Amino acid sequence: MAFADYTSHGAVAVITLKNPPVNALGLGLRTAIADGMERASNDTSIAAVVIAGSGSAFCGGADVGEFGSSALTASPSLTDLFTQIESSPKPVIAALNGLALGGGLELAMACHYRVATAKVQLGLPEVKLGLLPGAGGTQRLPRLVGVERSLNMIVSGTPVSARELENTALLDSVVEGDALPAAIAFAERVVAERMPPKKARDLKIKLENAEAFLDFARGAVAPLAKNYPAPLKCIEAIEAAVLKPFDEGMKTEGTLFIELLNSSESQALRHAFFAMRAAAKIPDVPSSTPLRTVKSVAVIGAGTMGGGIAMNFANAGIPVTVLETTQAALDKGLATVKRNYENTLKKGRLTEEEFDKRVKRISGTLSYDDLKNADLVIEAVFEDMQVKKQVFEKLDQVAKSGAILASNTSTLDLNKIANFTRRPQDVIGLHFFSPANVSKLLEIVRGEKSAKDVVATSMAVSKQIKKVGVMSGVCDGFIGNRMMNSYFRQMELLLDVGALPQQIDQAMEKFGFAMGPFRVSDLAGNDILWYIRKRLYIEYPDRVFSKSPDRVCELGRFGQKTGAGWYDYKAGDRTAHPSDLVTQIVLEESAKLGITRRKISDQEIVQRALYALINEGARILQEGIALRASDIDVVYLTGYGFPDFRGGPLFYADTVGLPNVLRTMREFAKGYTPDAWEPAPLLTQLASEGKTFSNSGK
Repeated sequence: MAFADYTSHGAVAVITLKNPPVNALGLGLRTAIADGMERASNDTSIAAVVIAGSGSAFCGGADVGEFGSSALTASPSLTDLFTQIESSPKPVIAALNGLALGGGLELAMACHYRVATAKVQLGLPEVKLGLLPGAGGTQRLPRLVGVERSLNMIVSGTPVSARELENTALLDSVVEGDALPAAIAFAERVVAERMPPKKARDLKIKLENAEAFLDFARGAVAPLAKNYPAPLKCIEAIEAAVLKPFDEGMKTEGTLFIELLNSSESQALRHAFFAMRAAAKIPDVPSSTPLRTVKSVAVIGAGTMGGGIAMNFANAGIPVTVLETTQAALDKGLATVKRNYENTLKKGRLTEEEFDKRVKRISGTLSYDDLKNADLVIEAVFEDMQVKKQVFEKLDQVAKSGAILASNTSTLDLNKIANFTRRPQDVIGLHFFSPANVSKLLEIVRGEKSAKDVVATSMAVSKQIKKVGVMSGVCDGFIGNRMMNSYFRQMELLLDVGALPQQIDQAMEKFGFAMGPFRVSDLAGNDILWYIRKRLYIEYPDRVFSKSPDRVCELGRFGQKTGAGWYDYKAGDRTAHPSDLVTQIVLEESAKLGITRRKISDQEIVQRALYALINEGARILQEGIALRASDIDVVYLTGYGFPDFRGGPLFYADTVGLPNVLRTMREFAKGYTPDAWEPAPLLTQLASEGKTFSNSGK
């Protein structure tokens, strides 16, 4: 495979990067660029070089897949290549189209001149992988755009357009059209006017009170960085650019890059990066599978979930019809949707024009007949099998041939739902998470008869509406809620033996969760979990549950929506205040069980919570409900607030060590509810074989 093309336009050589989709700077492409530079150097007819990208990007950065492998540092490394370019006696011009991110922007900064299309996105997003730019980005960017602007770009990782940077030394020309012909013309001018190569390394940084400014920046970033070391390391590297000669600054940047590369946080974030990509791949559904057309959508149910689902499609430019049983319910649902958009408009995240378009894309109806032309119908009604049965039998009568019929069920048997129709091949689960218009996760539940093109279309739709689609098989609760049931059960059982809701929440939030389990339950509605528990009591009569949650619900304390739950709330204020009444209930239940309450450490809380997730995740993986271990991590990272710097529950298990997880579980089994700690066979197997979930082949 040719990683780059070499052509000449008179005295100008053009090296075109060819490593789709974003021309990542893997070893093959680095070698091809280096060879092109050497060829141009040895050709006396060539006076200047243009480096351009093929496709829609100049260069998306380093090949993240090489991180941690020998290919990352194999010659020519990025630093070697950029030194070769910068040292070239013949001027080198970068032609920037599409995007120049990470190593791609570092490549451009190593060139002597840069010509960019106005819409090109320029950025150094390494911090989002727990890293910093490691090939001169922290040293060259401050010299080209100034310290404050470069610090904002590097610490945030957010790209900016060429228009925002056209008056800086980073860009020599900003054009409206294609950058390549403009760059060739610019190169011809450089040659004609004998303009010397400009090296970013030679520019002097001027910043008054530099140390005071950098100290202020550290103070501002530190509280936000918390569990992420990369932002402060970025500032340290930029400080080296300000206070040290270029070569010494490069050494500092290199040392800090290696430190971050080996950090647990960066390893977790890189795992998440690849896991998100892998989740879109279904082994038996090739990428060439023809997709069904989805140009119109119907949603059954205008409640909180149905309205949120409708907003996703309206946001993506797809018209939606929302069905309700009464005009009052429909009016209420559509009003809520409009109010949500109004709030976004007030915050400046939506223009008046876009606000009008999105609101108009959502219409309401009371008649199933108005759904007959929908390409995709999503049911979002009450979580009861009889209610689902009525809906899908009716849909089977009115939906057009080839329409995809989807259920938003969070726990029920999708195969049973599909069999309520005469077209089970068209039925799939699309489980949105609350709030549906915000949460990134979409569990795509594949029934035993779901057609491959329905699966492929559902994955494509998830991307279209900016969700992370994860495939799940059919079981009670699918991936996320099945594991969450084990998690909540353990947290509730801890109440019986010595903990209180606020202590458990604080321990989990300290670990990195945005909200602890009891605050989450109050937000979602304690009645939802109560409904699930009642079903589990019947299906698993021998399973031990804490009685405290039921007593809280029996008092009508369903959470924020009723003004009281595990916590007390004040009108118009979502602040959770510890409840004396709940404490009394918990203590009474311990007394009824004859349990002498003991001190529970935060470590034990975290271990019981996470090991319950891990054990159930291992069962799900072994049963084939999840395609791969990383899919389970994606579910928890995108749908349940699992801290991304921990990488997800199964990645976290690998970092702890599966034998250590198993050993602790066996200790837990000696105490209260030993049945909860029966290890999954896969967990036992991997631990005994010295393997991890990541290298289990699942």
